[in-house]
Amino acid sequence: MNILVINCGSSSLKYQLINSKSEEVLAKGLCERIGISGGAITHQPVGKVKITEELDMPNHTVAVAAVIAKLTDKEVGVVTSLDEINAVGHRIVHGGEKFAGSVLIDDEVLKAIEACNDLAPLHNPANLIGINSCREIMPEVPMVGVFDTAFHQTMPKKAYLYGLPYEYYEKYRVRRYGFHGTSHDFVSSRAAELMGKTREDLNIIV
Repeated sequence: MNILVINCGSSSLKYQLINSKSEEVLAKGLCERIGISGGAITHQPVGKVKITEELDMPNHTVAVAAVIAKLTDKEVGVVTSLDEINAVGHRIVHGGEKFAGSVLIDDEVLKAIEACNDLAPLHNPANLIGINSCREIMPEVPMVGVFDTAFHQTMPKKAYLYGLPYEYYEKYRVRRYGFHGTSHDFVSSRAAELMGKTREDLNIIV
């Protein structure tokens, strides 16, 4: 099973195509200056030379199409067709209090992500653009959201509330959410693995 992983910014798009069974990265790349003049795509099949091509990308849908074109290209591609991409994973910065794990993206999930836009105005709107662009080009491919805030959702109320008027939390959802949860999850799990123990048996500062 090949999974296309996308990290979408306001004017950029990072990607990797990963074989989920072997955990091997097949290719990776970056689209830069989306919606800005002087755009470019950098693409690298693993073990081969990195290539950079100037490309005008007026929006993220064009950028996603460019990524698919590179991944399926006869010379620099790593799959023969779009049919070999079985799922798309999207890194989403803010899931608020709504998501404590990864979810299959549908219209209701999109609405919930959009409701968190005020909490991450530079990131969530761009993440949504990436999701919608992929859905437009690959409507039959499952989309999964992975949230940076999910890992820390086990914090008790006494830990996530700030010493501020409680109405700020009630009205504006101002609280400690914890970020980069995907990295904290991996690093803590890998540290436990290297020590020959389970994470539950350790107190780890990451």
